[in-house]
Amino acid sequence: MNNILKQTFGIDVSMDTFVVRFGTTDTNQDQQISNSESFKNTTAGFKKFIHWTKKHIISNDIPLFFVMEATGVYYENLAHFLYSNNYNVSVVLPGKIRNYAKSLQTKSKTDPIDAANITSFGLERKLNLWKPANSIIKPIKELCREYHSTKIMITEIKNQLHAKNHSYQPEKQTILRKKQLIKLLVKQAKEIENQIKTIIKEDKELSEKIDRAVKIKGLGFISVVTTVAETNGFELVSNQKQLASYAGLDVVLNDSGIRKGKTTISKKGNKFLRKAVFMPALSASKHNQKMKELYVRLVQKGKNKKLALIAVARKLLLLIYTIWKNNTDYIPNYNPNQQKAPCLRN
Repeated sequence: MNNILKQTFGIDVSMDTFVVRFGTTDTNQDQQISNSESFKNTTAGFKKFIHWTKKHIISNDIPLFFVMEATGVYYENLAHFLYSNNYNVSVVLPGKIRNYAKSLQTKSKTDPIDAANITSFGLERKLNLWKPANSIIKPIKELCREYHSTKIMITEIKNQLHAKNHSYQPEKQTILRKKQLIKLLVKQAKEIENQIKTIIKEDKELSEKIDRAVKIKGLGFISVVTTVAETNGFELVSNQKQLASYAGLDVVLNDSGIRKGKTTISKKGNKFLRKAVFMPALSASKHNQKMKELYVRLVQKGKNKKLALIAVARKLLLLIYTIWKNNTDYIPNYNPNQQKAPCLRN
């Protein structure tokens, strides 16, 4: 027992269940990992899980961590439950676990194997402790998702209306109802946006940080707020590469031997975050001089237009992050010979 340095529960969470393994590491860096156990992703399942952990914990004097991935929203209830019961919780970006798993050369992929990989990661790495989003960020995140969902419905119904208007003898009452529905959804979207603005105004620091980022030409209020909300104020992010990976905007290669595959983005990340900066990239590539130069340069080098737009989206995301972390202003006409920091001003 005296040789044990660390205890970790590695948790692979899905919508209905979560799979857990318990592991320890000693002074010789040898790991011992238990068999897996599955629990329901419910409050009753959480209580059974805690009862199960007591059979494995060696000593309360040895550092103990509960480690899981930040996948979708399915981990949130369990993370909140553990945090409220005073356990050390670490929520890790999926890209970190994925890259770590590659180093283990595990060929198969199952929930128990994923739980084992998360356990090993927790035993080997220095972990940052997770804490719930503050009382402002959480409702903003929910409202932003509701806003985007509403905008998607508006677009779908407009497309349906367009098709009806161009069909043979369309039913007039159907067209009327679709117009009324569009009007209602547009009103609701505006109400959601106003609610978000009201919440943000309650926090002076948050409001000032968002105002700085919104000054980036091409970015809108909702895009910036969504980015901040989906990253919990960039709490889990420590560098730009990590952020790009979390958004699924990291570049991946598909080369093998003499075959040269295409360069693309992983898309293995937070889709809400990715979409939040992709649409503004269309505007920024036309109206933001720096972004336009980046877009044109990539197209001239032979990149297709979509990949060039993705590069602009990634640049916008990283600019929001830099401005947020450094509390600096965006300088549209940055001159590297005159300024100390790229595109920023203290």
